[in-house]
Amino acid sequence: MAQSTNGTVYGSVPPGTVVVVTSNTGVSRTVTAGSDGRYSVANLPGGEYKIEAKGIGSRAATVTVGGGTDVSFLTAMEAVTITGTRTLTIDTTQVDTRTVFTSDLLTKIAVGQSVNQVALLAPGVINSNSYNTPSTTSSNNNPLGRSAMANIGSFGGSAASENAYYINGFPVTNPLTNMGATTLAFNSIGQVQVLTGGYGAEYGRSTGGVMNVVTKRGTNEWKGGLYSIYSPKSFRNQPQDLYYPDTGKWSQASHYNTSAGNNPNNWTDGTMYQSRANNTVDSLVYGAYVGGPILKNKLFLFANVEQTRDEVQGVRQTRVGSLTSSNAAQGWSESTNTYPRATLKMDWNITDNHTLELTGIQDNAKEKYAYYGYDYKTLSHNSTKFNGDHVLADTSRLYVAKYTGNITDDLTVSAVVGQQKIKHNPDPLPGYDATKNYVTISPTTVPAAYGSIANPQPYQTVTDPSTDKTQGFRLDVSYVLGKHDLRFGVDRFRADSAIGSRNSGPGAYRWIYGQLSTPTEAIDASHGIGSPASAGANGANGYYVDQYFLSSGGSVSTVQKAYYLEDRWQITKRLLLSLGFRSDNFTNYNGDHKPYVDQKNNKAPRIGAVWDVHGNSTLKVFGNAGRYFLALPNNVAIRGANASLNSDKYYTYDSIGSDGTPVGLHPITPANGASGLCPSGTVGAGSVSSNLECGNAPDPATVAIQNLKPHYQDEFILGLEHAFSKQVSWGAKFTYRDLKSAIDDTCPEECRIFNPGEAATFLIPNGDGTYTKQAYSAADLGFPKLKRKLVSLDLYAEYNSGPLFGKLNYTLSRNYGNAEGQLNSTVDTGTGGQQDVSVTSDWDLPEIMEGANGLLPNHRKHQFKFFGSYQASDEWRIGGSAILTSGRPRNCTSYYPYAKAGIYNSPIYYHFCGVPGAQTAVNNPSVTPDSGFGASPRGTMGTTPWIKTINVSVTYTPAMFKGFSLQADVLNILNAQTPTAYYEASTNSRSTVNPRYGQVIYYTAPRSFRFTARYDF
Repeated sequence: MAQSTNGTVYGSVPPGTVVVVTSNTGVSRTVTAGSDGRYSVANLPGGEYKIEAKGIGSRAATVTVGGGTDVSFLTAMEAVTITGTRTLTIDTTQVDTRTVFTSDLLTKIAVGQSVNQVALLAPGVINSNSYNTPSTTSSNNNPLGRSAMANIGSFGGSAASENAYYINGFPVTNPLTNMGATTLAFNSIGQVQVLTGGYGAEYGRSTGGVMNVVTKRGTNEWKGGLYSIYSPKSFRNQPQDLYYPDTGKWSQASHYNTSAGNNPNNWTDGTMYQSRANNTVDSLVYGAYVGGPILKNKLFLFANVEQTRDEVQGVRQTRVGSLTSSNAAQGWSESTNTYPRATLKMDWNITDNHTLELTGIQDNAKEKYAYYGYDYKTLSHNSTKFNGDHVLADTSRLYVAKYTGNITDDLTVSAVVGQQKIKHNPDPLPGYDATKNYVTISPTTVPAAYGSIANPQPYQTVTDPSTDKTQGFRLDVSYVLGKHDLRFGVDRFRADSAIGSRNSGPGAYRWIYGQLSTPTEAIDASHGIGSPASAGANGANGYYVDQYFLSSGGSVSTVQKAYYLEDRWQITKRLLLSLGFRSDNFTNYNGDHKPYVDQKNNKAPRIGAVWDVHGNSTLKVFGNAGRYFLALPNNVAIRGANASLNSDKYYTYDSIGSDGTPVGLHPITPANGASGLCPSGTVGAGSVSSNLECGNAPDPATVAIQNLKPHYQDEFILGLEHAFSKQVSWGAKFTYRDLKSAIDDTCPEECRIFNPGEAATFLIPNGDGTYTKQAYSAADLGFPKLKRKLVSLDLYAEYNSGPLFGKLNYTLSRNYGNAEGQLNSTVDTGTGGQQDVSVTSDWDLPEIMEGANGLLPNHRKHQFKFFGSYQASDEWRIGGSAILTSGRPRNCTSYYPYAKAGIYNSPIYYHFCGVPGAQTAVNNPSVTPDSGFGASPRGTMGTTPWIKTINVSVTYTPAMFKGFSLQADVLNILNAQTPTAYYEASTNSRSTVNPRYGQVIYYTAPRSFRFTARYDF
């Protein structure tokens, strides 16, 4: 169960048998089997239990989160043979698909120390490469956000932002972007439940998957321990350097006969793009825990404190970027990253039928870092510190309280209330001079006389302190009426985010120097910006400068409410029918706390069935169908509903001052009636903004279309699971997912939130407080119908003989359509996919959708996954895990065939390939592009190579030192550093090949060793 922290024990016994279920905290529940011999005890906290059938015998059982455990006793003759044993059975109480990892299993299978890495072992979950932001390399300014996003997964073809995360029943998903979640000490995890589809009506707010973490808890036996985990840099292989591809157009022997082409600094073919071989990570984790009874059978404590300390060093500038002296002076980074985490769990058994749970979790992060000079000629760094020391500090607190009451044998009530608050404290920017603007300047983009000028402002962006806060409650009621388990629930959660950033220096702008190989080519003809040559001065040689304005932020919030009804009807002893209905309500507020999106009564039917074929939980056939809704995260309002400035003014210049400021500016004036021209009276008046982000907040009534539909997906699953013997089980599952409605923005000029591929009615202000409705059909808007579909077949086989355990999964799937969902990985150029969740560039313009239908970025046709362990003796154990997946689809993108008015002047959006030619920089559909340029539909350029990651673990537990263990894990034992994404923009202007086209931008992590020492008592 997604929000559940409990599970169920059920089974068959002789009719009228009394069954007693006792936990390791002393709580005891007693039931009497009905006339059909079935019994069920629900709402049991996950953990170890003794199940006794009076007069027959007893068994030990593990209750997993949200699942059912079959413990059947057929005759009194079993009393001798069944005591203390566990048999492999199939859970016939659930219609969903899940994988549960217990803390015991996680120590055996050599997996990364994060919930995201655990989830990647579940079938149908793949690493979302463009949103896999390692905590040690991201340019994000909050370390908790980076940590949460490392190895984030795509579930069943959905975008990485469409997942839901819970800790002890409370939602901890990032409220700003919906990507990632609060982290806790890995040693605190009791169980991780990974739901990949088919969940019932009590669960929602996910069209991807669900990760539900339940912490460890104290029992009637005091236990404690100390542990240390060390991943030394000396045992980590060198990561691969990044190189420019050989395009045949940017070398000394073969280059364009232009100012840019004749510049030796631009001869990059086959040369190093960025050095990474000397990048190192040295990681040390140390912690301690204790758990036990404060009052036996009544009050229990579990506490865990842990700190991770990463020493990270590496090159942060590219080789060409380091040609600028200011970049070279800060080309090397050294940081010390600490993550102090703590978990406190209190359990109070008020009586056998009433329990209270309290959870407190700290998830802090602090990064101290400094930059030093780096010399690409010697591939070495110096000891001269650039601009002092820097500090980022985040704090996170989560508090959850849960009450469970078994009011009668048939009536159960549970309530959860909680709050999570995260504070992000940005770098105080030592040495920041607010009077200086940031300058992007390089010998490759300015006349030779100014190539040695350095950027005077070390900070590109000024970021405000920010906060994220989630608070709310949930109430669930369950009543058993004969063969009906009736369930009802309500919840309400509010998520608040406050964030802000702007270009450094006065005026919120920075200078960006550029050069076109063809001086007479328009810089951005689509928005009326002419050629550098048209303004004279250095423009005659193609040189120009962009005054780029950028500022956004505000305080925003989202309120989500829901109720559900569900009837789990045990029609016969072998047939269970689950009938459910859920209603979700979403309201998004702007910085003035005015609603700009309000979606009520989103009806989500759910139906599922399980057939226990033999009536003994050894073979089940199951199926389900459901609709799932997802709200807009808070980030949508930051640029879409709050004041946002994102615009440009272009100039040529006579010279460049010693501080990088252009001297003798000559405006490249936008043409009359140019698309995207910020009107007078706005902050950005006179500049050009492709989305009319001119610094003024939009009217909340006009931000979204009328009657906006929510984001929702329909899903259908049919499967079977078979316990072939007491040791072997296997199963198969077919899944079909269809994204029926999405929310994104469309930007013919000013962006509006709408439903892609559908008719829309916009409100147009009349200037007097009234509005005019303008209705457009889908054909009027020019967009194709939204499509994102997944068809998959999952197969698994599991073997469990006691000392030997193993599970193998295989997934054959096809993920296709014209949109990834809430995100857009296709525009990734090496710094991650677009993170404007639900306001991507996909649906900004109809032209972007041309050729967009095809295999999507999260398509992986084949996926093999394995994890298991073998207890070779009392002292030795080996284990491991492996993931083998086929590659990600590749694309080739370029400019639109001509500079159509209002479209984006960029090669990363359009599904065309090749160089169109300088003659296409005009608004003329009849212009003829160069030969070799043409349409390139999505996903038709092959795939990245297969990924093969194999992890191995060896554990030694010496008999002479009870409680002490040593473990060695080798992650990626084959050191298979495989490309996972490539640079896909084929051009960098309308007349030149992009020197990076086809370059590897990400590799899988190199081989590393992890050594663990534990003492448990």
